[in-house]
Amino acid sequence: MAGLVPPGATAIPAEASKTAHTKAEEKTDYMNLPCPIPFEELQREALMSLKPETFEGLRFDFTKGLNQKFSLSHSVFMGPTEIPSQSAETIKIPTAHYEFGANFIDPNLMLIGRVLTDGRVNARVKWDLTDNLSLTNEPHMSHGMVNFDYKGKDYRSQFQMGNGALFGASYIQSVTPHLSLAGEVFWAGQHRKSGLGYAARYETDKMVAAGQVASTGMVALSYVQKVSEKVSLASDFMYNYMTRDVTASVGYDYILRQCRLRGKIDSNGCTTAYLEERLNMGLNFILSAEIDHSKKDYKFGFGLTVG
Repeated sequence: MAGLVPPGATAIPAEASKTAHTKAEEKTDYMNLPCPIPFEELQREALMSLKPETFEGLRFDFTKGLNQKFSLSHSVFMGPTEIPSQSAETIKIPTAHYEFGANFIDPNLMLIGRVLTDGRVNARVKWDLTDNLSLTNEPHMSHGMVNFDYKGKDYRSQFQMGNGALFGASYIQSVTPHLSLAGEVFWAGQHRKSGLGYAARYETDKMVAAGQVASTGMVALSYVQKVSEKVSLASDFMYNYMTRDVTASVGYDYILRQCRLRGKIDSNGCTTAYLEERLNMGLNFILSAEIDHSKKDYKFGFGLTVG
């Protein structure tokens, strides 16, 4: 008798009850939104697939850890370097340099320094003052930049100062669990230029879409589709409505058990491929290729990374 439905009552199907319960659980809690990624990383997934660090020539990198926090690095590069030219042809000169680096990485402090034989000195300091506030200093090539980053519960803000009277600020806010909106402003006092920009990012487990618009004339759109845990397809679109320059590209990111392969082709006919093969623990072999038939520019490189 307990299983009988009383007269006048309507039995609710089990599937409908489950669907209603799921929708109730998926109701957005706007007081508990996730913290968005930093403003400068809005299109990081697309950049990883479409803009690998290609090079031409020979590269060798060796990193030796002295303890859990301190390590030294040595890098050797031999290959041509492009120089500016007013002609359509690409002019290259043979170069070679050695780079020495020192790294100190602590949960709250990061110090990175680089010295090159051609006279360049690079340095980066990142200091987490609190769990929410961090300070970054990046002096390099007679230029300096100081960043103040604040991480809120569902937002991030950044303030930048640099020599040459350069000032900038950015803010990104989570609007829904998947959508973030952002804005930035900068002022370059030395060149008497200012700019304002807006951005949006939508992210799910299967895709990432981002777009940026700036008063300088630049429009940047990107989309990444995660086909599986190992395969991603990406595309981007760059348009400058001041100069009427348009560039679009499509690419892929394929992660295998022992290697990672990335490549792209753009609307100018430039094709790029980048392969990282893990030969052993701490030993990677790198192949890089970039072919631009329109400019008759062909770049091939190989390298080895140890440590």
